[in-house]
Amino acid sequence: MKGLCILGATGSIGVSTLDVAARHKHLYKVVALTANNNIDLLFEQCLIHHPEYVVVVSEANAQVFSDKLKGSAISDIKVLSGAPSLEYVATLENVDSVMAAIVGAAGLPPSLAAAKAGKIILLANKEALVMSGDIFMDAVAQSGAQLLPIDSEHNAIFQCMPAGYKSGMQAKEARRILLTASGGPFREMPLDQLINVTPAQAVAHPNWDMGKKISVDSATMMNKGLEMIEACILFAMNPDQIQVVIHPQSIIHSMVDYVDGTVLAQMGNPDMRVPIAYSMAWPDRFESGVEPLNIFDVRRMDFEEPNLDRFPCLRLAYKAINLGGIIPTVLNAANEIAVEAFLNEKIRFTDIPLIIEGCMDKFEVSPASTIEIILETDQSARVIANQLILELSK
Repeated sequence: MKGLCILGATGSIGVSTLDVAARHKHLYKVVALTANNNIDLLFEQCLIHHPEYVVVVSEANAQVFSDKLKGSAISDIKVLSGAPSLEYVATLENVDSVMAAIVGAAGLPPSLAAAKAGKIILLANKEALVMSGDIFMDAVAQSGAQLLPIDSEHNAIFQCMPAGYKSGMQAKEARRILLTASGGPFREMPLDQLINVTPAQAVAHPNWDMGKKISVDSATMMNKGLEMIEACILFAMNPDQIQVVIHPQSIIHSMVDYVDGTVLAQMGNPDMRVPIAYSMAWPDRFESGVEPLNIFDVRRMDFEEPNLDRFPCLRLAYKAINLGGIIPTVLNAANEIAVEAFLNEKIRFTDIPLIIEGCMDKFEVSPASTIEIILETDQSARVIANQLILELSK
């Protein structure tokens, strides 16, 4: 039986992970759950899964949660607070697998701690690799950790790699990755109408049920840009070997092109329980709760090249990875701030790439050689992005 820690238990990935774990109680024991604000859902999850530890990052919310536990059937759960507690539970001795599903830069420290501790890391937090690619992969290699990607696209690529493949290896027989994207809700919207897009429209993804931030990233295709950077790191490929392909039906989750002309594709219904179950059962497979794909219902599959005038964030991601060093960290931080400002109706949808590029232009390329440099860059980029937002709103 494997001990499971879920970083970000109340988000969509965390909820799906618990659904899969509940189907295989003889294989997984939930040891720790963490959350930020949704303590009501966290309490319900604890009633079902009875973890040993809970981390509520906010100290005030942690106290509220502790009060909810008093007199309940789960009053023996240990409640911790603060960001350092995320690293603590991710490295517990009785934790074997860590689902790293905290969105954004906040997920890097506990994910990196799990890597250094040699855990099986189910990585749903793409920002961890975007910010600290070499450092993260070095930690995995040195500790003997196993890194399994959870993003549906990277999980698909992993499944299409040669037998015995491990993250970070260069598969010489694979010459290209075809990274699929739905194109989001605005794939066909006239360009002159994008300026009027509302947050409600941006979070209404046509195929996937996701959180607000990642839904906006999908609408701008920054999500695909971050995934492209992550794919370069996970699969030891150059940016020019990663081709983004818009596939509106989201049935093919990505493809690998081999030197002999073979293209392998992983297909399935658009449900995150598929990659989650694959990674939890790896190197075997078990049931995920997802309905079988009915190919006759699909009927057709379309593919098109992304228009970089429509999706400038994708262009910026390629620019960031080609510049290298600290610039991907800047890209990610500026995007997080810009998306938050858009969701709070402080800027327009079309301002998001302007904030990101303006922020990137403020930084010289320098090595991202230590975690301290990365975190300092992240904070500096956030300050500059907020300044650019203030200037834009004047």
